Amino acid sequence: MRRFTIRSLSVLGAVAIASLTLVQLGSASSDGQMAATATTVTVRGGEFFFKLSTKSIASPRKVTFVFKNVGHVAHDFKINGRKTPVMGPGKTSRLIVTFKKKGKYTYLCTVDSHASLGMKGTFTVR
Repeated sequence: MRRFTIRSLSVLGAVAIASLTLVQLGSASSDGQMAATATTVTVRGGEFFFKLSTKSIASPRKVTFVFKNVGHVAHDFKINGRKTPVMGPGKTSRLIVTFKKKGKYTYLCTVDSHASLGMKGTFTVR
């Protein structure tokens, strides 16, 4: 049976702490890089509204809009020339849009007169 002294345990503890710190630093930098390049915005739409988890982002980038129809009739979500399929109640769709420059981008539902009834808004890239 091997005996450990207090000094050997202290060295082992220091090595373990250093290893954990390096792992945490490595994952923090990679998480930071992911946050800087990709954004997900949840969109809930119904009669006759859209609710976005955020209405702006800090710089041009790729955004995944996750649209859920929480209404009782069919809706879609359109922004920057891209749109989801028209979907029935309870359905969800993903829409990936790349914003290449700063500005204000209109989003809306293209079904019938839904936009004029309130299903529209502005998404800002700062």
